[in-house]
Amino acid sequence: MQISAVTVPFGWARAAEAGLRFRRITDVDLPFLARVYASTRAEELAPAPLTDAQKAAFLDAQFRAQHAHYQKYYPQADWLVTMRGAEDIGRLYIERWPSQHRIIDIAFLPEHCGKGFGAALLRDLQDEAAAAGKAVSIHVEKLNPAMRLYRRLGFVTEEDKGVYDLMRWTAAAA
Repeated sequence: MQISAVTVPFGWARAAEAGLRFRRITDVDLPFLARVYASTRAEELAPAPLTDAQKAAFLDAQFRAQHAHYQKYYPQADWLVTMRGAEDIGRLYIERWPSQHRIIDIAFLPEHCGKGFGAALLRDLQDEAAAAGKAVSIHVEKLNPAMRLYRRLGFVTEEDKGVYDLMRWTAAAA
């Protein structure tokens, strides 16, 4: 799927209605993507007996490791910055395999969570996969508040991976 800068992929109507646009990541986006990553870990690290500088260094190292891992193991993925208007608000990483569409990561900055953007985007991804006769899968941390959203949208736990659940949605299950 070819995705040009600041557009919504064909068929992602709900995302478009929510004002979302997307562009492919570049190296210039890495600080923003690191900030998105750090925001997803802030609550978890809050009680850690570390200085802010130590937390920042830890989160930066973790982001770099995650980014390298994703790039290595999902080489054909679409790496997208999610935008609302001209503002960068999150990230969407997705790889489309012959058997399924794997959401590698979907995250929004905290001030953009709970506004329906994730639901709109996930429903569009479900529609896209259903049209291709495929399932959608994602690894979700068990304590991630978005778990409720995934379940509401028909994702079910397929495999317990310890800290994560491998969740899958299929059109037949919906």
